Amino acid sequence: MKVRDLMTSDVKHCGVHDSLNRAAQIMWENDCGCVPVVDDQSRVVGILTDRDICMAAYTQGVTLSGTSVASAMAREVHTCEPGETVTAALNKMKTYRVRRLPVIDEEQRLVGIISLNDVAREGEREREAKLKKRAIKDSEIAQTLGAICTHNGSAKTTRAA
Repeated sequence: MKVRDLMTSDVKHCGVHDSLNRAAQIMWENDCGCVPVVDDQSRVVGILTDRDICMAAYTQGVTLSGTSVASAMAREVHTCEPGETVTAALNKMKTYRVRRLPVIDEEQRLVGIISLNDVAREGEREREAKLKKRAIKDSEIAQTLGAICTHNGSAKTTRAA
């Protein structure tokens, strides 16, 4: 199974110069906990989570409307491409301990996003349809979640996408 089969194509995003208030509004209105940050050419330059927004407001002591996305976004973004296998995407999630990967084209432009939830829901749909052979095994999802939530064998809270 390929990333393009499970990714969300109508991905909501924000720009570097948007306010944290605008990013929070996008997340609230679209029931998502993360938005990719793009430049004027729709290339992914960062990623912002709801936790990033909260921690920026707390640690910087500023209002959301008076602070730009650039001040809180993660600039190191791990991505995948639509033609990659879902297993390869899960391996990246494990390696980098993230729950979501922006999906980019060959020009680094945002074309979608895939999350661990997308993969888990696909597994549930397959179970409901009682397919005999599943493309993604429950153990792969569990291993990915375990890798995201642990560090050197112990639970650790991190700022991950």
